[in-house]
Amino acid sequence: MNSPMIYELRKPTQIDPEKTYPALFIMHGIGSNEQNMLSLVDGLDDQFYIFSIRGHLSQPPGFAYFTIQGYGKPHREVFDDGISKLTTFIDYACVDYPLDESRMYLLGFSQGAILAMTLGLSLGNRIKGIVALSGYIPGFVKEEYNLKPVEQLSAFISHGEMDQVLPFDWGVANNDYFRKLGATVTFQTYQEGHTVSLQNQQDFMKWLQEDLKK
Repeated sequence: MNSPMIYELRKPTQIDPEKTYPALFIMHGIGSNEQNMLSLVDGLDDQFYIFSIRGHLSQPPGFAYFTIQGYGKPHREVFDDGISKLTTFIDYACVDYPLDESRMYLLGFSQGAILAMTLGLSLGNRIKGIVALSGYIPGFVKEEYNLKPVEQLSAFISHGEMDQVLPFDWGVANNDYFRKLGATVTFQTYQEGHTVSLQNQQDFMKWLQEDLKK
């Protein structure tokens, strides 16, 4: 099966052909690329197959997964196509690599966080956990998508209290929404803008490693 998207792969140095491995799918922010997020998860490739996925749309100086028509409003058709491509990529990875499909995680920043949360909702309990750093859930996803049960999903959601790009209130809303649906949520806030601070990185890395043991 050919990959539907360009990606960078990190994997354990010693692979046991008799074993399957947890998977971490990473999605970058708008105008970035598949290399940008890898430093945030440095060291996790001892445990995970890590797939850092490039957005399929050109967005200088990098790439994007969807376009925006207004504040907090993605272009619906472009967004749906991005979600479809990412879902197909996850299917591809499950076929081509020795993944433990009961331990699959999604991680994203900004646009990537929007996608991680949307995929978590559309794939439901197929995903073990999501890490959503400074994003939001589009209204049409909540209102019109076929949302799957998420009672077994764990979520690490974080937002900067001084975020000048996506308001802090949107992070609070993400937390409330996933809790209302029955997901297990860790919500962390930081005295930061629209960025991933060192403390934020350390917190989600610790969360990932602890959740993996559950």
